Amino acid sequence: MPIHPHIAARWSPRAFDPDAVVTVEEITALLEAARWAATWGKRQPVRFVVGFRGDETFTALTEVLKRGNRYAHAAGALILVAADEGPDEKTALYSAVDAGAAMANMAVDAVSRSLIVHPMAGFDADAARAAFAIPEDVRPLAVVAVGTLGDYSTTAPEIVERDAIPRERLPLEDVAFVGTWGSPFTPGTSSPTP
Repeated sequence: MPIHPHIAARWSPRAFDPDAVVTVEEITALLEAARWAATWGKRQPVRFVVGFRGDETFTALTEVLKRGNRYAHAAGALILVAADEGPDEKTALYSAVDAGAAMANMAVDAVSRSLIVHPMAGFDADAARAAFAIPEDVRPLAVVAVGTLGDYSTTAPEIVERDAIPRERLPLEDVAFVGTWGSPFTPGTSSPTP
């Protein structure tokens, strides 16, 4: 089934062009796309810390990344995504859902601007909390690298190998059900209940 071209084209490459510049306008657009994502109860709990390659914030963000995410040092910008977890467990749960929706919007908007993004969970959240004076009730969730696709002929072999693995998703009937859990939704045979 065809899907929106920007969603179909979205992927998370690791080869960033270390010379490409990401503009303030481009990052502002990505943040606006993220800000307008769906939010539970109109709460809007998602927060961002933004660094551009060469500034102090970017450097501090690279310092909290795990070793396997060193490729992100070549990105034009890094965005720490955090969620204000609020006063209770339910609010905390949905703040993370909102953060996921915000990152999805950001990724699709990036594709529309010929940018690439790579969200990373491989970072030290406590170090990020300390580096940016993040309040206790706000949870750092991911760091998103933003930039332009680099040249794979000059990219480290381990990154080329990882990025060459085909994108795959489980079949729809393994993830979507009708009636009861495990009863597959089958396009063309499943119909809405009147």
